[in-house]
Amino acid sequence: MSPAAPVSTATAPAPLAPSPSETFQRTRIAKSAQDFEASFLSVMINQMFSEVDTSGPFTGGSGEAAFRSFLGDAVAHQIARSGGIGLAGPVQAQMLKLQGLS
Repeated sequence: MSPAAPVSTATAPAPLAPSPSETFQRTRIAKSAQDFEASFLSVMINQMFSEVDTSGPFTGGSGEAAFRSFLGDAVAHQIARSGGIGLAGPVQAQMLKLQGLS
């Protein structure tokens, strides 16, 4: 039986905590990525709503047409805040990489 290899007791240096400015920048990037996803979703949702007929007897008529884009934006922002469709994560990762924070 061969002797056991010596066990090193040295530990790797602890990673430094991010500076307040880096934390702030990461927070802004996360928000920007989420806003980008919400904008993308808003375009998709408003395009979908553009085909809805508002001229029937039980629809909102011209009032519905006037406020439809606000509804699409609100739905898109809620979807993005609730986890979205998976677009914000890759966008955020690329933004962090471009800023040298990955």
